[in-house]
Amino acid sequence: MSAPAPAVHATPAGADAAQRPAAALEVRGLTVHYGHIEAVRGIDMALEPGGITALVGANGAGKSTTLLALSGLLPKVSGSVIFEGEDITRLAPHQIVARGIVQVPEGRAILTTMTVRENLELGAYRRGNSGTPKDFDYVFALFPRLKERLDGVAGNLSGGEQQMLAIARALMAKPRLLLLDEPSMGLAPIVVQEIFRALRSINADGLTLFLVEQNVRQALKIAQRGYVLENGSMALSGSGKELLNHPRVLQAYLGV
Repeated sequence: MSAPAPAVHATPAGADAAQRPAAALEVRGLTVHYGHIEAVRGIDMALEPGGITALVGANGAGKSTTLLALSGLLPKVSGSVIFEGEDITRLAPHQIVARGIVQVPEGRAILTTMTVRENLELGAYRRGNSGTPKDFDYVFALFPRLKERLDGVAGNLSGGEQQMLAIARALMAKPRLLLLDEPSMGLAPIVVQEIFRALRSINADGLTLFLVEQNVRQALKIAQRGYVLENGSMALSGSGKELLNHPRVLQAYLGV
């Protein structure tokens, strides 16, 4: 039996922008192509400062495409991206990173022939150093297993440990906005729980998170705000709780 719809229904994306606080990052009319294919069509989003925002949807909906465009790794056909009041739409990827937007990529992309320590040190590269003891202590508190394997080759880590390393490496850059692309992909349920606990902790320390996930339930459980992307277009937006109980989300993504 379907759960009852919430008293306040999720709304079409962009319809309630006037009710939200000033955005850390605002996306207006973003359109992205892969060759002649329109992968993302005119989407609008706003990421609340200090919050967790989730972008969910089925495989192929355009979620990763959106994230790559925000990072400058895919060109934008139209639309704008405003970060902390600055238009960053046409900035190169390294300039976007310099502004404090750091991405944890799908598939982790760790340097498997280097040690855990070296991967973490590279994360701090944009700051002009290899990380302070305080930086290392912070990521080790989140992921104790990385400390145990600090001088081991990163390619010998399990899939879950590699995901921990990818997140920790991004944190070494001291981001102001952390973008995460499918952090639960391919992981055992118990490891997924550990990763999401860490994300809650990171956010509790004040870091704004933008989470792209196929795991709709997990993502919306920790998100203050969520967006549902379908076939490259924004279908719904609302609080995480509203979307978790929305009939359309329940039927299409949660099997209820």
